[in-house]
Amino acid sequence: MRPPSLRAHHAISLLALIASLSLALPAAGQGGVRTGLKVYISADMEGVAGAVTGDQLGPSGFEYGRFRDYMTREVLAAIEAAREMGATEIVVSDSHGNGENLLLDLLPEDIQLVRSWPRPLMMMEGIDESFDAALLVGYHASTGNTAGVRAHTMSSANLTGLKVNGVEMPEAGISALIAGHFGVPVVMISGDDAIATEATALLGDLEVAVVKWSYGFHSARTLMPGPAQRVIAERTRAALARLEEFQPYVMPNPLALDISFKNYMPAELLAYLPNVERVDSHSVRFEARDAVELSRFIEFVLSYGAGITP
Repeated sequence: MRPPSLRAHHAISLLALIASLSLALPAAGQGGVRTGLKVYISADMEGVAGAVTGDQLGPSGFEYGRFRDYMTREVLAAIEAAREMGATEIVVSDSHGNGENLLLDLLPEDIQLVRSWPRPLMMMEGIDESFDAALLVGYHASTGNTAGVRAHTMSSANLTGLKVNGVEMPEAGISALIAGHFGVPVVMISGDDAIATEATALLGDLEVAVVKWSYGFHSARTLMPGPAQRVIAERTRAALARLEEFQPYVMPNPLALDISFKNYMPAELLAYLPNVERVDSHSVRFEARDAVELSRFIEFVLSYGAGITP
C-alpha cells in the first residue's frame, strides 16, 4: 500500500484527535443533555400552583382531589424534563401530609415512589450516593418567614422554628442538607416567590420555578396549572443542563439542631432525654453527628406518641 498523502495524513490525525477528545468528555449530547442520570424528586403540595388554603391541601378540603391531580402533573413535568436531559432512573418522594397524595395511575411505570410515614430521611427518603441531582417540587417558605403561602417548617401544628448550627431552616434547607450528606446537590426548586428568595439565599444559584406570588399566608396570585407545569419543566431542563456548576449543600458536623414548639410540654418531656438540652420554655437542642441522625431525631419528635399503633 502506498503511504498516505500529506493532506490525508493531516485528516487522519485530526480524526484521531477528535476521537480521543470525545472519549475524554463526559457523556453528553447537544445543549447540555447527558446520559444515564439518576434524579431524585421530593414533592410537597403547599407550593403547587393555585394552592392557598386547607381547601386544597388535605382529604377534608373540597378541592383536594383536584389538587392531587395538579401536584401529580407538576411532578410529571419535572420527570419528563429530566428524561429529556438524560435521566434514566427517577425516584419520587410523596412528601406532603399523609404521604399518599400523588396519583399512581398518572405516574410513569418505570419510576419508583416513596409513600407514607414515618421515614428516617423524611422528605428525602430513598436518596443515596448514587443520585446525580435532587429536585424539590411544590415547596414553601419556613415558619420563621413573614411572607409565603402556608409558610411552616415540618409541622404547622406543632413547631414555631427550626435551626441548624444557628441557621433558620425551611424544609428545603433540611432536604438539601440530607441530600448533601450523600453528595447530591439540589438543583431546582418550585413554589411561591417567598421560598424562591429563601432557598436561593440559603442554597445559592439553583434554578427556581416561581408558580405563584404570595399576598399572605392564605392568598396569592398564581399561574394556571398548565403554565406552571411548563415553568417547572423549563427550570428542570436548565438545571440539569448546568449540572456541573452545582455543589452539595453541607454544614460542618456535628449539627446543632434547635427546635421550638408552640407548647411547653414537648420541650419539657424531650429534655428528659440525656442527649437533649432545654434551652428555653418552648425550645430544645439536640447535637446530631450528621444529617442522617438529625433527620431521624426530627422524625422521632414529630411522629412519636405513647398511643401510636400498630
